[in-house]
Amino acid sequence: MAAPMMEHNSHSGNDFSQPERTEGSTSESPSENDNFTDDVVELVQKEIGGDLKSLKKVAGLLEKLTLENKQLEEQVLTVSSSVPLRVSAALSAAEESRVKLESLLEKERVLSNTLQQHLQGAQVWADSIGQVLGQLDTLERHMKYLQCLARIEELSDSIQQYLMTNSMWDAVSAIDRMASLDMGLRESGCSHLQAFLRETLRFWHKILKDKLASDFEEVLTQFHWPFISPPTQTLSPPANAQELNSQLELLGSQLLSLQTSDDLISENKETASRPGQSQTPPLSLPIQIMLLPLGKRFRYHFTGNRQTNNLSKPEWYLTQVLIWMGNSSNFMDEKIQPILDRAGAKVSARVELCRGLLTLAQEKLTQDAPRLLYDDALFCHLVDEVLQFEKELRSTHSYPRTYPGVLHILLEETVFQKWLSVERKMAVEKVDAMLSAEGAWSSQYKDITDMDELKAPDCAETFMTLLLVITERYRSLPCPRAQLSFLALQKELVDDFRIRLTQVMKEESRQPLSPRYCAILNAANYISTVLSDWGDNVFFLQLQQAAVSVGEEILGPLGATETGRLASLEGSLFEGLLALLERLRGDMLGRLLDAVMRDVKEKAQPYCKDRWISLPSQSDQATMSLSSSACPMMLCLRDHLLQLQQMLCLPLFQMFWQGLAERLDNFIYEELILYNHFNEGGVAQLQYDMTRNLFPLFGHYCKRPENFFKHVKEACIILTLKVGPALLLCDVLKPSEEDEGMLNHQQPSPESALNELGVYKLAPSDVQILLNLRSAWLKQ
Repeated sequence: MAAPMMEHNSHSGNDFSQPERTEGSTSESPSENDNFTDDVVELVQKEIGGDLKSLKKVAGLLEKLTLENKQLEEQVLTVSSSVPLRVSAALSAAEESRVKLESLLEKERVLSNTLQQHLQGAQVWADSIGQVLGQLDTLERHMKYLQCLARIEELSDSIQQYLMTNSMWDAVSAIDRMASLDMGLRESGCSHLQAFLRETLRFWHKILKDKLASDFEEVLTQFHWPFISPPTQTLSPPANAQELNSQLELLGSQLLSLQTSDDLISENKETASRPGQSQTPPLSLPIQIMLLPLGKRFRYHFTGNRQTNNLSKPEWYLTQVLIWMGNSSNFMDEKIQPILDRAGAKVSARVELCRGLLTLAQEKLTQDAPRLLYDDALFCHLVDEVLQFEKELRSTHSYPRTYPGVLHILLEETVFQKWLSVERKMAVEKVDAMLSAEGAWSSQYKDITDMDELKAPDCAETFMTLLLVITERYRSLPCPRAQLSFLALQKELVDDFRIRLTQVMKEESRQPLSPRYCAILNAANYISTVLSDWGDNVFFLQLQQAAVSVGEEILGPLGATETGRLASLEGSLFEGLLALLERLRGDMLGRLLDAVMRDVKEKAQPYCKDRWISLPSQSDQATMSLSSSACPMMLCLRDHLLQLQQMLCLPLFQMFWQGLAERLDNFIYEELILYNHFNEGGVAQLQYDMTRNLFPLFGHYCKRPENFFKHVKEACIILTLKVGPALLLCDVLKPSEEDEGMLNHQQPSPESALNELGVYKLAPSDVQILLNLRSAWLKQ
């Protein structure tokens, strides 16, 4: 019965899946018909299934679908009835807008035509009025031109009248007004008028300036100006001192009032600033007049065929300038500065005089420096004198750093490149001389303990002093690019010295325990220490920031990573050199440790091969003593430690003995302890040798030397265990060996058990190996 029932159900399902096609269904595509059929079949299977008894659900299903169909039809009718109303309203609004737009366009066309007609009618009037306005503008410009000429003539006549009546203040005021007129015509295109006004201004300015300057010089002469020698306090003031002071102030004030016109006349004479030189305002007019006699004396002595004009003696004229500055400082402060203050000139009289005198020195240096480029000795002397002059100028005479001194002359390209080449040449020659000197590898402070902490050999200390001198020479340069060029030279010299140290080290590498080898190691460490300190110096930190922006042009490509580290101050300018020196120091320390360990291992062979399994127990001996076979090894260690403590500086010696302790710890653990079996007496003797003899050898250099022999110390802890604790420890360690994944939670882990015994370095597997080295436990 089951089979026919299933066949009937299948037939019934096929009837439901083939509904009659309507006329509208003919337009549907085959894919849409297939989807519709699948949906119907799925619905019938879901609601009725394959059971004939479920056919009674068909009536309810039909009612449900009919209701849903009716609701959908109502929704469609509602939407279709509302949409035409909205569309109709929108079309009406659009039509209304179109009508308004056409009306507006029509009005626009009418207004445009009317406007065009009006403009055409008004153009004739506009052309006529424009021509009249142009004529008026021309007449106005001509009138202003003539007015300006009349104003110039008026001022010129006024100045002439004031000079004839000796009304100096009125003449100065007229000159000042003419200068203001000159500045007002700067933007004008009347070049001929400007030239005429400037010539007129120059004419009257010269006349007035010469008259005031002549009177000013006469008054200065009464004050014994210029002060060629230091002024003495014994001279009594002149009888008419009060009158002279009044005349000095009057003439000084009048000269200061001519400052504007003087600046206008002399503005074309200003020269462009040189590299590293900043623009400075022109000198005050009274100071210019005061400098005239000093300038004459300077040129008399230091130009031409005079004996004082000597290329090999730049200190003569540089010192003379400094002497004049010193001799005149009191007069400038007491007599000239009050005049400047009352006139509202916010300048220092002393600084103004220094600026004027510096001009003389700058002119002389500019002439002499190119003539010395082919004589290294004279050029070096010139650079030294210029640097010393600049230093004294800034410190003794308080010359502001914002004003240029004389260093910018050394920054001229040809002069600067010569300076760099001479510095390099002289430095290399000095390095050659210091390395070939007899006491190059001995410390000059070797007999003074407090000053010989780094034990730097004389050649290394002299070399770093040379670098320090170079730093002091270029520290005050006003141009960061020039400073970075010298820094690049210093780095080049350091790298060259490192290469020389490496070459000498290779010659001495056959005897790494020799004093010279240790001196080379001390030299590398000393240079590295000094460069590290320089990296934290404010001056080099400032250069580091400059290197981020302009350093690639001088120091070469830095790379994004290095540039970022320099900008954030994480790295230093000497980072690459420090890495190379660290590599050299590490290589030399490794060779030193290898040599000591070879000697120690050779002396330790009898000790390693001792019969540790047959030594008498501790109870059978009256007193414990060091194994006789260990004496050569201990003596060798002691001698090397004492010798190297004397030859190496403290930081290097600490690195040495710690490295030696680490190697010795591994050697004793691997070559002695793991290589032998021990009875109770052997273990006791080993512990005594280590704790009472080996560890104390290193106790002179630290408080707990056993911490540097962790393998040996922990091996002694395991080997000296009593039988009972040793067997318990074996039981704890066995599970971890047999099955690491299944531990007895009631039993402590191997690591915690070892930690309780004080064993932290050795692994459980290492401890098991050590437990098997005790002969007493092997019998259990």
